[in-house]
Amino acid sequence: MIIVNTPDLPNLNISKVHGIARGSTVRARNVGSDIFAGLKNLIGGEISEYTKLQADSREQALKRMEEDAIKMGANAIVNVRITTSMVMQGASEILAYGTAVTVN
Repeated sequence: MIIVNTPDLPNLNISKVHGIARGSTVRARNVGSDIFAGLKNLIGGEISEYTKLQADSREQALKRMEEDAIKMGANAIVNVRITTSMVMQGASEILAYGTAVTVN
């Protein structure tokens, strides 16, 4: 599966547009991470627990988007975007979406 954030692929022709492929995940922080984050906030620096949580969430959302595109019969996804929103205190949704296409 080719996944890009550009509207087209050099040297490849989009022969069919299948629609919007999407994948999302909702993740919540845990108490242990919050304690370490509070301490880091006092000292300063990167809060690596949250960085890892965000990275894992992005990868899961991208994987789910890819699976959605495969179900549609696509072999590529163009114009990929990732967005996040808070769904409740301490929990965020990561959404990955793009246009599922067939290229040749």
